[in-house]
Amino acid sequence: MKSNVLQSIEKQLPLLSHDEQLALIEQLARHLRKPRVNGIPSMLAAMAKDPQIQQELRQIEAEGSVAAEDGLEDV
Repeated sequence: MKSNVLQSIEKQLPLLSHDEQLALIEQLARHLRKPRVNGIPSMLAAMAKDPQIQQELRQIEAEGSVAAEDGLEDV
């Protein structure tokens, strides 16, 4: 499903000149090439708050504690 913003842009494209369309594509390309490093910390923060992720981490920790009792812990 297309967002309202995308639909609006698509409707406006025919109104742009060839040079304006080309400039828009170039601007989009520059935007997409930017590293998304800033998004990673916020994504990790969101994952840390996710109840399903928290449950999975508790399960992994519980399974790891059994391994630790078997002598498979880090030395």
